[in-house]
Parts: sequence; structure tokens; C-alpha cells
Amino acid sequence: MKKPVICITPSHNTETDDLSLRPTYVRAISSAGGLPIVMTLEAESEDLDQLVSLCHGFLFSGGPDPHPFLFGEETQLHCGNVSVIRDRLELALLNKAMAARKPILGICRGIQLINVALGGDIYQDISSQTSSRFPIAHQQPFAYTVPSHHAKVTKDSLLSAIVCGQQELEVNSMHHQACRQAAPCLTVSAYAPDGLIEALEMPEYPYLLGVQWHPEYLWQTDKGAANIFKSFINACKS
Repeated sequence: MKKPVICITPSHNTETDDLSLRPTYVRAISSAGGLPIVMTLEAESEDLDQLVSLCHGFLFSGGPDPHPFLFGEETQLHCGNVSVIRDRLELALLNKAMAARKPILGICRGIQLINVALGGDIYQDISSQTSSRFPIAHQQPFAYTVPSHHAKVTKDSLLSAIVCGQQELEVNSMHHQACRQAAPCLTVSAYAPDGLIEALEMPEYPYLLGVQWHPEYLWQTDKGAANIFKSFINACKS
């Protein structure tokens, strides 16, 4: 049986114009039974049409901040670097993949990009735009293979089914931005202890899930993280 082909979007170094992808994404997709490919950021519309036809699913990976203009804001003082070419490519790819009803998984920047594309917005910088009695380390001080806080899972959600009804997940955290207002077509399926959105999904879509943490660093030791990739690949097979 042929493996489903999974397109993964790469990160973009705007100083050198180099593209890169952490091998953790590739290993997680491969372990779940998918055949990962990494796409370019330079593609015409017809190229994207062919790519969407070729691939069975799409993983929008982590990386630099989405440009604030995408959600109607000026650039906040603590906003990080952006890649306009990546923003443009991923928005076009997401639109075409959704039109074809292909399974979609977003991780870190991926969940933020999906939310913005569908009409939501994000905090440009968590620490300067939110306050908490006990600040959660959303940029954890230790290895990404070690979880740093919990995420409360929404009952009866797709994510809840994926993690076999677990009410809380142990997640890692490496981001200074987060989804603020969920897009109208998306529902929140996990929250951090400080109330920040940790997962979004689209109930009326075959498979669309975005998570703020990085399960690609946890799948070898955490069943819930492994199940995220397994459920994604299974959706790509149908």
C-alpha cells in the first residue's frame, strides 16, 4: 500500500534566503506512516494546484511571526521577524488545500497562520500584551523534548478523541505569539493554564487541527503526541 504524501512547509531565513526544516517534523510524519516532502516557497498558482492534487495532506510548520498586516494591525514593538514570501505562499496553499478538502495540520506558527487566514488574530507578543498572576513559560528554558506546562482539552472535541479522552496534556512550549481571537469557523480544543489558546480545529471540515505546542518533539515518549500524527496520516489515507 502506498504511503500518503505529506507536504510540509519550510522555514525561511530572510537574511540568507535559505530554506530549512527541523528533521523532527519529517521523523514524526514518517513514524506515523506518511511520506514527507518539503516544498519550495516559490511557486506559481498552477504549481500549487498540481501540488494539492499530488499530496494527500499538508503540515504547516513552525517559524517566524506572521506579518501583523495580515490581521489588520500595526507592528507591535516586540513583534519578531517575518517572511513575507512565506506568508504569501502559505496563505495561497492553505486556500487551495481547503478548497480541495485535504487534511491539514498546523504546528506553532502553523496554528497562528491558519487562524489569521480564516479571520482570527494573534497576540504579537504574549509577555507584553497579556498579564497573569503566575506567568507560564511559553518559551521554556529547557530541552523541547521535555514538557513544560499542561493544556486542558475541550470535551467532545476532535483533539479529545485523538488523545483518547485525556483531559490534560503535558506539552512543550516555544513561542512568543499565540492565537487571541479564534476565527469564526474554528473552535478552541485546548487551553493553557493562563487561558491562552493551545489548539484549534474546524468541526465542519474533514480534518483540520492546529496545535500551539510541538508534538514532533514528544511523539517518541508521549502517546497523545504520537496520536496527533497518526490521526493526521489516517485522515490522509481516506
